[in-house]
Amino acid sequence: MSSTLKISLAQLNFTVGAIGENKDKILNAIQAHADTDLLIFPELALTGYPPEDLLYRPDLYQAVASALDEIAAATDSVAVAVGYPQTDGHKVWNTLGVFHQGRQIATYQKQTLPNYGVFDEKRYFTPGESSTVFNLGEHRIGMLICEDLWDEMPAKRAREAGAQILISVNASPFEEYKYPQRLQVLRARCQENHLPLVYVNLVGGQDEVIFDGNSVVLNEEGDVALHLPHCEEAVMTAHFDGKHVRMQPLPANPDNEASLYQALVLALRDYVEKNGFPSVLLGLSGGIDSALTLALAVDALGPERVRAVMMPYRYTADISIEDARQQSEWLGNQFDVVAIEPMVESFLETLAPLFVDTQRDTTEENLQARCRGTLLMALSNKYGSLVLTTGNKSELAVGYCTLYGDMCGGFAPIKDLPKSLVYRLSSYRNTLGPAIPERVITRPPSAELAPDQKDQDSLPPYEILDEIIDGYAERDLSVSDLVAAGYDETVVRDVIRLIDRNEYKRRQGAVGPKVTRRNFNKDRRYPITNRFTRHLLES
Repeated sequence: MSSTLKISLAQLNFTVGAIGENKDKILNAIQAHADTDLLIFPELALTGYPPEDLLYRPDLYQAVASALDEIAAATDSVAVAVGYPQTDGHKVWNTLGVFHQGRQIATYQKQTLPNYGVFDEKRYFTPGESSTVFNLGEHRIGMLICEDLWDEMPAKRAREAGAQILISVNASPFEEYKYPQRLQVLRARCQENHLPLVYVNLVGGQDEVIFDGNSVVLNEEGDVALHLPHCEEAVMTAHFDGKHVRMQPLPANPDNEASLYQALVLALRDYVEKNGFPSVLLGLSGGIDSALTLALAVDALGPERVRAVMMPYRYTADISIEDARQQSEWLGNQFDVVAIEPMVESFLETLAPLFVDTQRDTTEENLQARCRGTLLMALSNKYGSLVLTTGNKSELAVGYCTLYGDMCGGFAPIKDLPKSLVYRLSSYRNTLGPAIPERVITRPPSAELAPDQKDQDSLPPYEILDEIIDGYAERDLSVSDLVAAGYDETVVRDVIRLIDRNEYKRRQGAVGPKVTRRNFNKDRRYPITNRFTRHLLES
């Protein structure tokens, strides 16, 4: 091996539990990049991340051991770093192994285990207790795994153990505005230790988590020498002369809307592909939420795998049907119109004897949504398509949605997007080509479940609602904090009451990708039966 070291970053998309497929993907990459010196794969690449309670299955480790034997046998001149779970029969470690010339030459166990947000690593793993530095030719390489970088000590220990280059394998999730924060942490570790860093991140969607890639190599001053793409698979090579890494041309970073849209497309595509659905379908209302969902679906899967169903009732405006049809013509997806009036009237007739001496209320409105949900689920059963729900974070927060109606479905692509962000992404998508009719973006939002209905008849303006939701649900601000920030106290109390009252609805909603600081699934685990809100609002 020459004094120049070639390290290749394999930013690849692995599938949780698909150990055989993941192993084959690793072997194919080894064969394709046999001219490199060290080929690095992401955290827990062999099992996919996060494997969750699969880690309790003894047969998982048998499959891992068999796959590692094949990987080791495939290494000759190239050294390979692979993440996998390791067990002694009692404890489990999040491990990075290095294989070279047919054997394992280094083993490192993750020291810093995250246990917040989407992470539950302390539920499964035992923390490692020591650093690992291995020799590759004339180079001494220190090993880290993801959260180790967010703590100063593991990198420092690796340097003290003689590391000249740091490598870190990662499964670091995407969220809006996170990349600059992540890069700041990586730079700090380089500058503190005067060492270059090779950071290999996972890419792909896994249920509600998106891994965005954006793998990087930084020099010892913390400058980016190599940058891999956002939300795409790629293998790229960095060249080291001792500790010095050669600088390479860097791609332009996508703006916030572009990176967010690409992440949502990746999440939707991977959920459909990795779960084996042939196609998707959704209810297209002529409103902005379903319009953005349709655009995401077509961009993720192609128009031939997407079906949009317009289900008008007497309160549906003609322009809603026109806009839905126009959008489907632009995008090229299948478009159906199924009037629900016969279904709704049949339900009302059946229920009339049971509703004697009652007034019309949201019950009758919700029947419309539930008829639509029944139609979509029937199509799903018949054709095997995945139903996409189209609710946004603002509506889910306050319960402005119907259980077993518009909440019917198996994946919710925009469930973590506040309404204000839905508008921004819709406008962004139109910069790429005609996708969403402008009238859909500019019209006042309406559920169209009653005559002349507008969302703002029941809710504060979305720009205010989203800020209160962010303050209370994402930043844990109190009533007094929000009032001091300038929001009307009555509105604040009403919104908080709605948020906590509707935990039961959100608990029954479809899974969807996390993109904000705190989503309503794993990030925020509130009890359904909960009287603290009453105390909060009475204080």
